[in-house]
Amino acid sequence: MSEAEFSQARNPASGQTLGRSRLNTVDDLQRALGLARRAQPGWAALKPRERARYLRGVRDYLVADADQLAQVISADNGKTRVDALATEVLPAAMAISYYMKKAPGFLRPRRLMPGNILLANKLASIHRVPFGVVGIISPWNYPFGIPFSEVVMGLLAGNAVILKTASETQMVGRRLEEAFVTAGLPRGVFSYLNLPGRVAGEAFLRGGVDKLFFTGSVAVGKQLMTLAAESLTPVSLELGGNDAMLVCPDADLERAAAGAVWAGLSNCGQSCGGVERIYVHRAVYGHFMALLKKRVEALRIGPDVDCQVDLGAMTTQRQMETVRRHLADALARGAKIFAQAEPPQGLSGNFMPATVLSQVNHDMAVMREETFGPVLAVMKVANMEEAVALANDSDLGLTGSVWSQSHAGARRLARRIKAGAITINDHLMSHGLAETPWGGFKQSGIGRTHGKLGFDEMTEPQVVVDDIMPGLRKNMWWHPHGPRVYAGLKGIIDLLYAKSLAGRWRGARDLLRLFPRSFKP
Repeated sequence: MSEAEFSQARNPASGQTLGRSRLNTVDDLQRALGLARRAQPGWAALKPRERARYLRGVRDYLVADADQLAQVISADNGKTRVDALATEVLPAAMAISYYMKKAPGFLRPRRLMPGNILLANKLASIHRVPFGVVGIISPWNYPFGIPFSEVVMGLLAGNAVILKTASETQMVGRRLEEAFVTAGLPRGVFSYLNLPGRVAGEAFLRGGVDKLFFTGSVAVGKQLMTLAAESLTPVSLELGGNDAMLVCPDADLERAAAGAVWAGLSNCGQSCGGVERIYVHRAVYGHFMALLKKRVEALRIGPDVDCQVDLGAMTTQRQMETVRRHLADALARGAKIFAQAEPPQGLSGNFMPATVLSQVNHDMAVMREETFGPVLAVMKVANMEEAVALANDSDLGLTGSVWSQSHAGARRLARRIKAGAITINDHLMSHGLAETPWGGFKQSGIGRTHGKLGFDEMTEPQVVVDDIMPGLRKNMWWHPHGPRVYAGLKGIIDLLYAKSLAGRWRGARDLLRLFPRSFKP
């Protein structure tokens, strides 16, 4: 096999070659789809607990290899090992345990209560039916944690799953492949492909997946949605964020500043649900900024050696250019660098300063677009009404947070933020709570992952209606029609909803005249 048929993986902190991953073709995808189609019915026929037994092997792999996984994620993505363990490996272990336990209940048929006593003989139940073959396209910023939960949910729901991870983090992708393959899943139930990103989405959709899950940019999400419309293939899109943090005058400022640094700068700010915009009440702005400056300037940036750094490297040079462009635009429009943590001199990797901007406004790209880098833009507000209005002044709405010692007041503000996940006195970490749904409003995406809502995205609801009336030969509204049929059906409306007692009696009379025909041939 020639060198051209492999993609190379390099450590963004050092440039060191980590390994190579065989490139797949669209023909490989077609073969995987064929295998999946043949394997999925038998997999779906297993009980949820039987499917969960297979996945225990995946959890065993993860637990036994946690240290090595954190190392591979760190080397391939550039984040620190602490970050890799805390935001990817640990949540993955908790997530698979949660879904294995909850899957039988999530998939259990649910009886519906009759909506009207006159039709109580029609017993309805909701069943969850797997889509069939699910395609998952995942990003490079959380290369293990994001696809892991989606694959687990897809498999537990009874689907066959085909996974394509980011080209930039193939060493992590191959460890994901190993985790599921070594669990001994039936052949074809899970497939891993290394397809170039420029062809993957179209290949999945034109190849005939039954549903596509995509995490990535807004622009690519729109392209996939357009393609999906041709075949009406359902899609779940988790796209960008430009998330707001609201600091109230009664906030615990030490916690708020520490939370902003972690949620905004961990993973070098490459978190779609991370803090990007901070709106601080004028009464505490000065104090908050002083605390933020102290914490940011204390950050240690560089290669991960013995877990002694706080921020690692950016994953791609292309993303570094986006961050530089946003910073240049902000400074040209009047923003000031308020605080900065610089990486040590002489490093050749993808290292960037962690930067706090002040004197920002909504004319700047950093406040309008997703920066996806180690930048916090802070704006002073006169009151929290202004903060909410500014937070909602965005085409994106993935997450947000409110920081206050009044939980009741914070909840009231939180409910007014137009975003899919709001946290109080915390930010970003809800992605690690397996029970909470993840997804956004507006152009931040469509659909949900995680929790019961996310699990439901892996299945289609099917209603089964069973008529249990003994001796019933036909419904009252069946043919042949006539004046008595019309009067009897109109009698249902009068019996149930007429305002006068006389009208209800009249309705009952006409209904009773019609009722016996249902028991006649």
